[in-house]
Amino acid sequence: MSEGTPENSVDLMEVATKAVDELYQIRDTYFPANANEKTSRLLEESNHIIRMLDEIPPEKRRTPVERATYEYLRGKVFDVFPEYRREGEDHLSKAVKLNPSNADAWLSLGTCIWKKPDLASAKNCFLRGLSKGPNKGLLCHLSMLERKLAQAEEDQAKLVDDSIMHAKEAISLDVTDGNSWYILGNAYLTSFFVTGSWDHRKLSQSLKAYQQAEKDVRMTSNPDLYFNCAIVHKRLENYDRALSGFQAAALRDPGLNATQEVDKIIQLLDIIDSSLHAQTKIKQVASLSSSASVNLNPLCRRENIDNLHTGLNKAVGIIGKVTVSLHHNNISPFYYLVRDSSQICYILSVYAIKKEAIKEGDQVTVLDPYYQHVNFSWNGKKYEFRSIRVDFLEQVIVNGKAVSPQNSFHTYIRTEHKA
Repeated sequence: MSEGTPENSVDLMEVATKAVDELYQIRDTYFPANANEKTSRLLEESNHIIRMLDEIPPEKRRTPVERATYEYLRGKVFDVFPEYRREGEDHLSKAVKLNPSNADAWLSLGTCIWKKPDLASAKNCFLRGLSKGPNKGLLCHLSMLERKLAQAEEDQAKLVDDSIMHAKEAISLDVTDGNSWYILGNAYLTSFFVTGSWDHRKLSQSLKAYQQAEKDVRMTSNPDLYFNCAIVHKRLENYDRALSGFQAAALRDPGLNATQEVDKIIQLLDIIDSSLHAQTKIKQVASLSSSASVNLNPLCRRENIDNLHTGLNKAVGIIGKVTVSLHHNNISPFYYLVRDSSQICYILSVYAIKKEAIKEGDQVTVLDPYYQHVNFSWNGKKYEFRSIRVDFLEQVIVNGKAVSPQNSFHTYIRTEHKA
């Protein structure tokens, strides 16, 4: 091919450009059970493209734009791997020097430097690229980077708000781009955890963004989209949708821990199911004799679980006795089997409060309870139970007393598995 005509050489550059696009398609959509197979395939394709680029004669790499394109493609090939490679940075740095207007080269250089990791320099690359004009790819990566930076900053909320803003700017450039919607969904999900893990409006916004992302057929091969959507459903205790989401993620990328997430949920549901069946065999004679000692806000009415409606029950207090503390993973949320004053059993799931704050035998009052009636089947087994969720400390009164702030804690999650 090195002996080809000038026209063939021009074609070779175009062929190399398409080959690089296909290389990244492999990176983003090929998830074999054995991760080494993916590495081997990327290495094989990368070596093929490098040889192809080597065959482009020097006379076809003379102008700054031609040399910039050549360096950009070569650097992008080296940067396709998850680990940092100096060759990638060297070639991409040459590309932006030769053609500072190439936004894609700034994007690739930023993602390469991110892996060092030099987050400040990576952000500078994204901003330099955006100074040449709006670009949805740069905005999406800037959004991702800002959430990464937030993990090490005191003012996490400000950086996450910036992340949301830049994801929205990316969407404004192309409302049909599923990746931009996916990035926005991740930003809202991160915001939920950063701001105290109680504002469920942010979870709803996250879900809506993920649903928009799924409309883009290109996103159907993205396992992280299904994984993160399942995280939201799990947090909302939509167990059937969480299971379906994690299962879909596992099918697309066996390397994710999605199968383990399915197993954890099933294990929890089986514990709940067996505990509820055991309680139905126990004759309960104890009453909530001390419930009268709980002083509720005059604007808050006391109700039994039968009188709750699905979702948030504002200005309502429900009192029950903890009969069983369910043992499951020993991490938040913690689960308790509770009986209300009418002897109806329900599951109390408690977030952001330490396990030792609530014990078996305690009388628990939940204010503004979030109620759900779980009822679905999975792999031929039916799960049905009532559930009340506690999202923050101020919702709970234990044995007539407020829970000490020392018993609260904060949770945080990652929303991208890959940079």
